[in-house]
Amino acid sequence: MPMAAQDIEALIRAAIPDAEVTIRDLAGDGDHYAARVVSASFAGLPRVRQHQRVYAALGGRMGGELHALQLETAVP
Repeated sequence: MPMAAQDIEALIRAAIPDAEVTIRDLAGDGDHYAARVVSASFAGLPRVRQHQRVYAALGGRMGGELHALQLETAVP
């Protein structure tokens, strides 16, 4: 079953409370999303580690409920 954009956003915000999260449904199917996550907590972390934090927030849903997530992270 596909995930709703608001569920993805809620999971990310729960794990990274200061995050500004923007979610876009890329295909209109609830399976392919793009997310932009901006957080001061990413400061000093390499991009790979920033992405790992976001994927960890999703609790293993990648590849299951959430088929694809195009991810962009940034520091404010």
